[in-house]
Amino acid sequence: MIGVGAVPQTAHLPILSKMRGAKLVALCDNDGPKTRALAQRFGVPDVFEDIDDLLELEQLDAVIVATPNHLHEPHVLSALRAKLHVLCGRPLALSVRGVERLLSAASKADRFIQVDNHNRFRADVQALDRFLHGGELGKLVGIRAGSYQTRRTLGDWRYRRAEAGGGAFMELGYPLVDLALWFADFPAPVRVSAHMDRARGATTVEDSMLVQLECVAGVSFAFDINWSYVGEGDRFWFDVIASRGSGQLAPLRVIKELNGRPVNVSPSGATGRESAFYQSYRAQLAHFIAVVRGDAKYEPPEDQIVVHKALEAIYKSAEEGKEVRL
Repeated sequence: MIGVGAVPQTAHLPILSKMRGAKLVALCDNDGPKTRALAQRFGVPDVFEDIDDLLELEQLDAVIVATPNHLHEPHVLSALRAKLHVLCGRPLALSVRGVERLLSAASKADRFIQVDNHNRFRADVQALDRFLHGGELGKLVGIRAGSYQTRRTLGDWRYRRAEAGGGAFMELGYPLVDLALWFADFPAPVRVSAHMDRARGATTVEDSMLVQLECVAGVSFAFDINWSYVGEGDRFWFDVIASRGSGQLAPLRVIKELNGRPVNVSPSGATGRESAFYQSYRAQLAHFIAVVRGDAKYEPPEDQIVVHKALEAIYKSAEEGKEVRL
C-alpha cells in the first residue's frame, strides 16, 4: 500500500486485513509515525517511507497507489518497472497523454493496472446496470447527476491545481462522469459547455461546476458539483433517463413503463447492511485480487482515455467561458 491517507485507513486496510487470497505485506508513506501505527494496528509486517525501498521487496505481486493525484503517474510507472500489478486511485493520471503512457507501459511490462472507480462495484449500481443493459428500460437518453458537499477542510494539495488536477469537479465530479459514461458504454464526447466558480480567487481550483456534456448518438449528461455548499447536509443524486423507464441511485429506484403506465420495479435486495462505500471497495479489491491471481479476466482501463478527454474538454470550456467541440 503506497499512501495511507483517509481512504486507505477507512477502506483498504480494514478490508485487506480480513480478505482471503491476498496478504498485505507492507505500507509506504512519508509520514513514518502514522504508517508504523497503522502497520501495528492492522498487522502489516513492513513499513517504508520511500517507494524505491518498498519496490525492492521480493515477495510483492501488486501494489495499491493511494498518493496525491499528481504522483499517481510516476508511482504507477515505478511499480510497472518493478514488474508489479497496480490498483491506482483516481485519476490514473492528470492528462489523456498520461493515461496513454501508463497503458503503454503496462502492456510492455505485461502487468495489470486497474483504476479505483469503486462506484461501478456498488450493489445498487450493478442492479440498475442490469435493468439498463437487459433492455428493460429501453434506449438510454441521458443521465443527470450531482454532488453537493458542505464546507470542510481537505488536504492542502487538493486546493493546488498542479497537484490535484482540479478542484471540486476533479474530487466529486470525476467519479460521476466515469459512472455515467460507464452506464452508457463510453460513447465519444461531442461537445461540452461548463461554468465554474472560484471563491478563493482566479489562481485557485474551482469550488463549484455546472457541466453539460453531449456524446454521440444523442446521449447527454448534466453534472452539478459543489464542495462549499451551505446547507443542512451533503446532497447526492444520480438519475438515469431512458425511453421506457428511469432509475435513481441512493436509494435505488427503478421505474419501468408497462402497458403504458409507470410501474415501480425496484429490486428489494440490491442494498444490504454494509454502507455502499465499504461494500463497493470490498467488491473492487476482491475483483483486483481475482484478476492478479488469474481467476478473472483483465480488461485494460482504456475507457479512461474517454473519461479524460471529457475532463479536459470540461475544464477548457470552463476556463475559456465557451462551448468546446471535440
